[in-house]
Amino acid sequence: MTTVFSIVLPIFALIFLGYVCRKTNRLGESAASEINRMVVWLCLPALIFKVTATATWSEIWQPAFIFTFSVGCLMMFFTTLFWRLVQRRPLVEASIDGLSASYANTGYIGIPLCLLVFGHSGLEPALISSLIVVCVLFAIAVIFVEIGLQQETSIGSAVLTVLRALVKNPMVLSPILGAGWALTGLGLAKPVLHLLDMLAAATTPCALISLGLFLAEEQEGNQQGAWPLVIIKLIGQPLLTWYLAFKVFELPLMWAQAALLLSALPTGTGPFMLAEYYRHEAGVVSRSILLSTLCSMVTLCVCLYWLGV
Repeated sequence: MTTVFSIVLPIFALIFLGYVCRKTNRLGESAASEINRMVVWLCLPALIFKVTATATWSEIWQPAFIFTFSVGCLMMFFTTLFWRLVQRRPLVEASIDGLSASYANTGYIGIPLCLLVFGHSGLEPALISSLIVVCVLFAIAVIFVEIGLQQETSIGSAVLTVLRALVKNPMVLSPILGAGWALTGLGLAKPVLHLLDMLAAATTPCALISLGLFLAEEQEGNQQGAWPLVIIKLIGQPLLTWYLAFKVFELPLMWAQAALLLSALPTGTGPFMLAEYYRHEAGVVSRSILLSTLCSMVTLCVCLYWLGV
């Protein structure tokens, strides 16, 4: 149990520091946004680019893991979407709620956690899960939101909107560029590696402090209905992923453990960005992020203890 706390506590301590700095006004109103921009545009892309540029195809292509994690995410998304539609909620709101119940915080918490638990090899499942969450799950949610907003359903228009958004996303571009560089076989020069290492080293503290700053912000709007989304995210998704990873596909131990931990992560900030952009469900989503982040301190400890890592 001491080992479990030594892994989890530093992560949540950094989130708490960001929270306290915002509540005491040590960091201003724009701090969360600006630090987040640095993480999204510099730190995480540098880390992801380095991993993909120096990795081999056999390390990244893990079809059983990809299927396991993807099914866990998508099942929670479509289950929540259908449930909200049965409750006669608009498609836009149901889609955003579905994203909140399935969008794991693989970037801000997943990458640091996997590094601490599994070492450098933990970056591979963390990277793959991040790409699934950002490129697949988020894109599907945007398509449903766009369809719900249009008077005349136009899937083509929604797809183009998604593609434009993904092309501009540095977390999507960086692994593509890294994989392209790896195919050249040229390797990375030492000055470039040092630059990437310095940026990558800032990923964990900056990302977690930024998350704490975000959680400290007062969010407007109706916040009722968040608890069911939190339960689906922290209990439903890990249970399904555990069954697929350990019982159905019997993944190699590290990959199975990583799949479970990554699926047990709290809701990331992606759904809030979507809710803010489309002006729907921002209050519910922000509440889901806060509650799931706090509750994940318990659920992640349980997972780590059960796995014995």
